[in-house]
Amino acid sequence: MKLFLSAVAIFALFNGISGLAGKAPTKVLNDGNKIPTLALGTFGFEDIPKMRSAVNYAIEAGYRHIDTAALYDNEQEIGKGISDVFKKGLVKREELFVTTKLWNDKHARDQVVPALRESLAKLGLDYVDLYLIHSPEAMN
Repeated sequence: MKLFLSAVAIFALFNGISGLAGKAPTKVLNDGNKIPTLALGTFGFEDIPKMRSAVNYAIEAGYRHIDTAALYDNEQEIGKGISDVFKKGLVKREELFVTTKLWNDKHARDQVVPALRESLAKLGLDYVDLYLIHSPEAMN
């Protein structure tokens, strides 16, 4: 958690110096959508319950991209954190870019949509902005 808070503090300081108005810079994708170039990565966070507050801290510091995955087993806590920032009015859904990933045991055609729906339910969202195949190596 200390390392995460240090990263948030550095980002907040960078934003103050660079005049980015407290938001991460974005890149325009080929379809016209924008993706923030800096994301809160949530892999390897040992204290899953603290992810909820980590999302809050990150959004307050200017992060607008949350990156998670089914494999990380933290989508539910991430979703609670996202819900908190919406309720606080810190961001609207359309201002937040959420990425999650399909794990290797769900590559079969009939498993992809149910896996996405499960992630959406855990995150408490109607959609994610980016749904990636975590790794091209299928387990089945």
